[in-house]
Amino acid sequence: MEWWAVLLFFIAGLIFLLLLGFPVAFSFLFMDLLGIMIFMGLPGLKNVTLNIFTSLSTFGLAPVPMFILMGELMFQSRLAYNTIDVLDQWLGRLPGRLSLLAAVSGTIFAATSGSTMANTAMLGSILLPEMRKRGYSTSMSVGPIIGVGGLAMLIPPSALAVILASIGKMSVGRILMAGVIPGLILGLFFAGYIILVTWLRPSIAPPYRGGTTSLSRRVILTVKYLLPMAFIIFMVIGLIIMGLATPTEAAASGVIATLFVALIYGRLKWKVLTATLNGSLEITGMVLMIIAASKTFSSILAFSGATEGLTNLVEGLHLHPLLILVGMQLIIMFMGTFMETVSIMMICLPVFMPICKVLGFEPVWFGVLMLINLEMGQITPPFGMLLFVMKGVAPGDITIQDICKAAVPYIIFDIVVMAMVMAWPSIALWLPSFTK
Repeated sequence: MEWWAVLLFFIAGLIFLLLLGFPVAFSFLFMDLLGIMIFMGLPGLKNVTLNIFTSLSTFGLAPVPMFILMGELMFQSRLAYNTIDVLDQWLGRLPGRLSLLAAVSGTIFAATSGSTMANTAMLGSILLPEMRKRGYSTSMSVGPIIGVGGLAMLIPPSALAVILASIGKMSVGRILMAGVIPGLILGLFFAGYIILVTWLRPSIAPPYRGGTTSLSRRVILTVKYLLPMAFIIFMVIGLIIMGLATPTEAAASGVIATLFVALIYGRLKWKVLTATLNGSLEITGMVLMIIAASKTFSSILAFSGATEGLTNLVEGLHLHPLLILVGMQLIIMFMGTFMETVSIMMICLPVFMPICKVLGFEPVWFGVLMLINLEMGQITPPFGMLLFVMKGVAPGDITIQDICKAAVPYIIFDIVVMAMVMAWPSIALWLPSFTK
């Protein structure tokens, strides 16, 4: 069978199964087994079993369950809820205060939860009712929450970034750090856009009419609720940047810090621990199955000659590498409109990473571009995951069309930041240069 037919067979089969509603991991495992029987025969099962064991026993995957545990504990204990009140006090009478609060708090929560869906659901359930009550337009109430929700994919702790590093054979520490600056730039763009638009059109975000809080009271609340969040963030990002911990050690310290803060606040109840462990085990089990299936997928592509055939084709195109890079990003962007994030990573990384190697692209740089693109896919109509999460927490009078329209400016900002990272790779690669 020709290499292109092999590639088409796998990708078409995967997309077909996913569209039928099969879980991601089982879809890939089924196609893997089918591929083994066709291209390797029964002896290939033994080699694949050893390959799965090797892929899952890699030390670099250790941060995944701990980042998931940290995010679940943060969500179940509701630690971040008090942080919103503190930020609200500091923002005072700024234009679009509640929209700005969503952008600022969402960026902070992205550095503690690691879950895009939890980030969006939490901000939507807390801020959206208040925004609606104060007369905020749909674009200024729904838009910022959707836009900032995806930052959890870029800013550590990000389990998806670790999965991407594992599948793409990149440095976990470098890919985690590489997303920080692009994520912060996106957060600043969101905040700047909100201030500008609400200043030009005050009617879409009516001014704040409430009272003010004294400076001393704000300082007390900051020490009580905001500094513990900063402590958790430092125990993950700070330790990696300072070279005091590996990503695995930083993930463990983040879990310990979150447990400590939850205990101090009196939130470490048995019900919280049970829900945290159950959620973490379910997500971790599915993630590890996905990684095992993806590794097997890569092996089959290499064995069948599809990987070599594709790289030879790219080398013979005689196109500028930037055009090929843009083409790969457009494919990811298109897939993001109808597929789930992990599915896209599993299909694209085994195909794209050999091309990146041939073209001389820095893997971590490409990984950050892909993360931004995947984040954008979560808010891109018609099937962006966060669009439906927002619909689930929004009042009934807000339609899915309203939500999609509100997401458009933030999709544009994602594209702008992707272009910036392409033009100036140091945006993504400067911070990783300080990590081991």
